[in-house]
Amino acid sequence: MDGSPSSAVSSTPAAPGVFVGIDLAKATFQAAARTDDPNAVTALFNVEFSHDASGIASLLVKLEPLNVVMLVMEATGGLERRLAAELTEAGYFVAVINPRQARDFARAIGRLAKTDRVDADTLALLAKLLKPQVRELPSAEQLRLKDLVGRRRQLIHMRTAELNRIQQATLKDVQKSIQAMIKTLDRQIEQIEKQIADLIDSDSDWKNKAEILDSAPGIGPETARALLAELPEIGRLSRRQVASLAGLAPHAFESGAFKGQSRIWGGRANARTTLFMSTLCATIHNPLIKRFYEKLVQQGKKKLVALTACMRKLLTILNAMVRDGVRWNGEIVMH
Repeated sequence: MDGSPSSAVSSTPAAPGVFVGIDLAKATFQAAARTDDPNAVTALFNVEFSHDASGIASLLVKLEPLNVVMLVMEATGGLERRLAAELTEAGYFVAVINPRQARDFARAIGRLAKTDRVDADTLALLAKLLKPQVRELPSAEQLRLKDLVGRRRQLIHMRTAELNRIQQATLKDVQKSIQAMIKTLDRQIEQIEKQIADLIDSDSDWKNKAEILDSAPGIGPETARALLAELPEIGRLSRRQVASLAGLAPHAFESGAFKGQSRIWGGRANARTTLFMSTLCATIHNPLIKRFYEKLVQQGKKKLVALTACMRKLLTILNAMVRDGVRWNGEIVMH
């Protein structure tokens, strides 16, 4: 050897890659690590940490000497946000996966027990074997938009419930109580919608995308904002990728000679719900979607099947519009 740094590095065996699974709870989180060393059959470690600044710091100290390839955790309604953000900021690749994927993987490898230690190790194995895609974490503003849109959805649901109740109420005092609650919810919804609109308008990129989406018949301002919150990747993905992300990609259902209908599943349920309501409107007011829907029904497709196909088509068009920076013209190139 000539003693150069490159020679020294090349003569040193590479440290085994480490894959970390993290099972989250409110007060604590369990972290387990597996290496890609074929001779290692047990976890490198499986330790509980407090779910606070001290616990996260302790995990970072434990990870520092290791050759960490990636960390995997489940999406848990926002509980994962802080930890994922701090690990990403520390330079690690973090994949936040759908809990369904983790459950299916556990069943596939025959793990029926469910404890924090088992779940963390299962996630570490999943990281090692499947290497899920690492997506860019949303910014603070993106999270704020998502939370505001989510809160608006909750308020709308509560208002709908109160409207249903008032139809059943016979006592005047109960009716007055419900009417007062509806007025309160109306004010809350108005305030939230203003906050969402102001947040969108404060970002030129968001504002431009919202205007592009809103230009499509059947897509109103609130729907456009909801899509930006639930599908921030819109315009940056292929049509297949964006359909899959919204849970609208068809999956084959076949076994041997049996040929069943393709089905949709998974994806982001809130985005799919938003698209469902928009597509219902589009089948009436959007000439392109209306013709497509009527054609499918005439071909003998069930109405729900035809509507799902229209949802996928509408999303594909919207994705292309945002990608190309063009407003609705009825002749969008979809690829």
